[in-house]
Amino acid sequence: MPLSFLQQVETPEQKPWKVLIVDDEEDIHTITKMALKRFTLDERGLTFLHAYSAKEAKEVLAKEKDIALIYLDVVMETDDAGLLLAKWLREDLKSFFTRIVLRTGQPGQAPEERVIVDYDINDYKEKTELSRTKLFTTTYTALRAYRDLQKIEEARVYQQYYRQGLERVISTTQNVLEKRTLQQFFSGLLQQVISLLHTEQTSALIQITGVSAIYSENDYQVIAQITDDSGDDSIDPEIYQYLNRSIEQKRSIFEDNILVGYFPSQTGKVSLLFLKGIESITEMNRDLLEVFSGSISLAFDNLLLNREIIETQEDLIYRLSDVVESRSNEAGNHIRRMSEVSYLIAKKLGLPEEECLLLKQAAPMHDIGKVATPDAVLLKPGRLDEAEMAVMKEHAHIGYAIMQGSNRPILQSAAIISQQHHEKFNGEGYPQGLKGEEIHIMARIVAVADVFDALTHKRCYKEAWPLGKVISVMEESSGSHFDPAVLRVLMANIDSALAINRKYKDNPK
Repeated sequence: MPLSFLQQVETPEQKPWKVLIVDDEEDIHTITKMALKRFTLDERGLTFLHAYSAKEAKEVLAKEKDIALIYLDVVMETDDAGLLLAKWLREDLKSFFTRIVLRTGQPGQAPEERVIVDYDINDYKEKTELSRTKLFTTTYTALRAYRDLQKIEEARVYQQYYRQGLERVISTTQNVLEKRTLQQFFSGLLQQVISLLHTEQTSALIQITGVSAIYSENDYQVIAQITDDSGDDSIDPEIYQYLNRSIEQKRSIFEDNILVGYFPSQTGKVSLLFLKGIESITEMNRDLLEVFSGSISLAFDNLLLNREIIETQEDLIYRLSDVVESRSNEAGNHIRRMSEVSYLIAKKLGLPEEECLLLKQAAPMHDIGKVATPDAVLLKPGRLDEAEMAVMKEHAHIGYAIMQGSNRPILQSAAIISQQHHEKFNGEGYPQGLKGEEIHIMARIVAVADVFDALTHKRCYKEAWPLGKVISVMEESSGSHFDPAVLRVLMANIDSALAINRKYKDNPK
């Protein structure tokens, strides 16, 4: 059973309770801190914030959202400054959970009964009666009330949002499961986990950076990432430190504002998710992530299995296509180069990723019909005569006939490509004389990629052409032989196409 997303994440240490002291007398601040320096509730100590006027207190309260207790003086810059501050806190700032203990040295200035009723004060103490023990018990009572109110509110919010959260889990899981490639899968995973973690903080999305990667055989393969506003997409060495820790400890990690998700698979590979900018994980989000991660771990295993099937299928296609190419004395790397260049063009044209991958897988079978072409025609070193050309052209029909009966998308695409990749944009190609966009976009792309590879490499009937001549001849055929838009993309990315040529050089004979 794979580890769940947060199964072994250590809960971060609880932060101290925040206590705000509002008093214009410095000694009151000092005495309060000394009296409560060893105070703890639920293994949480205190951290003190200080304000010496109601104006300063407003500034502190506007910045700090989780102040548990305020010790508030009444008379400061005005005789009722403390009371007006309490009213502002409740009515304008809408802070109803913070406990307010009024401390006054002039009890007649603010009668206890009227103050508690009119200003939503939680306790009222004269400064003269606040001994160390009394200060301790007052603080304990106030913080315990604040804690209990927080728990009640959290329970209410939890019930309200948990149902919505489960609906989001179902929706986001479906979104991730629909991703059919590793890049799509992990990009979706990053976005959906962020969505789950920010139930009420959609604006915080811009503050988060993230990376998803696969770890296998002591190496990381970064699949997707979310960068900051700088546009720098390099991987910070700090990220690898956290990923390494997660791998060594075989668990997820959550500390400071960093979350590392650990997803082992049954294949021995590990999926890792790194997010920086996560301020906290609530109990509700923890539960939702547990539900979400169960589906994701299973989806990751299925994706890897599907990827293995696809890679096996691609390898088989390449090997069968190599057999056809070897009959015509062409180096087998021709189909790999042509396939990769076709994929490059499709990506740059903006075709959907699924369609690009389908083209990449189907393109190697573009000349599968040559399996039936006689050697006398296929291996002829010079130009073909009219009768021989008629025989050669039959490979388009034969390739289509071999593939067209299948319901598999790859073979359906291969059927179209094998039939149409010799059509010309001006309608003067074969076998059907299709024109312009009547020719399938996959066939138009393969036509460009196939001719580019043929011209830049040696064939049995010709030597490789210089790059300048290749570019010149192909550009002269824009709008006649080639789709101008497809050809422009190739020319704009000629360096990438040449890099593919270098990667898949012809094997020396």
